[in-house]
Amino acid sequence: MKLTKQQRQLLIREIITSKRVASQEELSRILRQSEIDVTQATLSRDLREMRIIRSPEDDGFRYVLPEVAEGRKIRRVVHEEIVQILANESIVVIKTLPGRAAGVGVFIDHLKDSNILGTVAGNDTVLIVPTSIKKIKEVMGALRMLGEVPKVQPLEAVGT
Repeated sequence: MKLTKQQRQLLIREIITSKRVASQEELSRILRQSEIDVTQATLSRDLREMRIIRSPEDDGFRYVLPEVAEGRKIRRVVHEEIVQILANESIVVIKTLPGRAAGVGVFIDHLKDSNILGTVAGNDTVLIVPTSIKKIKEVMGALRMLGEVPKVQPLEAVGT
């Protein structure tokens, strides 16, 4: 089947976001299984134009979209900026290095977590408002996914 460049690139994007693809050969094979014929040169050019890169992972390499690769870099930086994550029955508070709260808040906003209503950032503190007090545990779980941080504890455990 012959696709336009735009259709082909959209299909490549869908494949890369839905499956772990480690090489051009593997991507080419997946496209052939969908009865899409594409030359290696065209595939290489599409990947370059789409800025898709091979990213190292624990079990080898994987093609990722530029926003995914950038998100991974930012996640590592955010992980380094978080000092502590605290919560009580109604809010979550993230303590950061001085001057880093705004960046952490923006990153959390971009996660588009359906359990987070919004964030407010100061100098070294980010206040996270969940959509419901029933979602505190889910929000804390999502924040833990940012990576191991020194202390994650309920606010009531902090001598307040």
